[in-house]
Amino acid sequence: MYDDLEILMAVKDGDAPAYRLIVEKYHVQVYSLMFGMLRNREDARDITQNSFVEAYTNLDSFSLESKFHLWLYGIAMKLAVEFLGKRKKKRSSDAEEVGLQMADRDNDVSLGAQERRRLHRKVLDALDKLPIDQKKVILLRELEGLSYREISDVLGIPRRKVKRCLFSARMKLRKMVHEYQ
Repeated sequence: MYDDLEILMAVKDGDAPAYRLIVEKYHVQVYSLMFGMLRNREDARDITQNSFVEAYTNLDSFSLESKFHLWLYGIAMKLAVEFLGKRKKKRSSDAEEVGLQMADRDNDVSLGAQERRRLHRKVLDALDKLPIDQKKVILLRELEGLSYREISDVLGIPRRKVKRCLFSARMKLRKMVHEYQ
């Protein structure tokens, strides 16, 4: 398996097909992040694809000393925020299909499974109610497992702001979910 630097150097040297290895390596992570931001499969797919295209197009501006996935996440987040700014009306969400899909079509689901599904929806709904800055930080930390420093790099904000946003987001989520119970 090649590391990112080897692949990117090959791409910069004219081996454009090598970029497919980067797409394959990070597609799932970027898509998950975009679905968390947009809560719509088609929109998440579009923004994911656009993120890889923009990264490829701007590869000359990428510093090979940096971590590629953090740069890519930054591009994806920027595109998602732009998209959300353009989208005035919230399109129908398929958030209930996130994660494990519990087949309750036949009403043959235990009460525990139904309750977990309701809680899952409540958490996703609460996440949507967060201010965009807090939503970005919580997704990068909890979904992608990035450190404060990495989140700071991705979003281009100071670490202290990352910590404040994360603390506020967690408190708001905790309160909204607690109110549900």
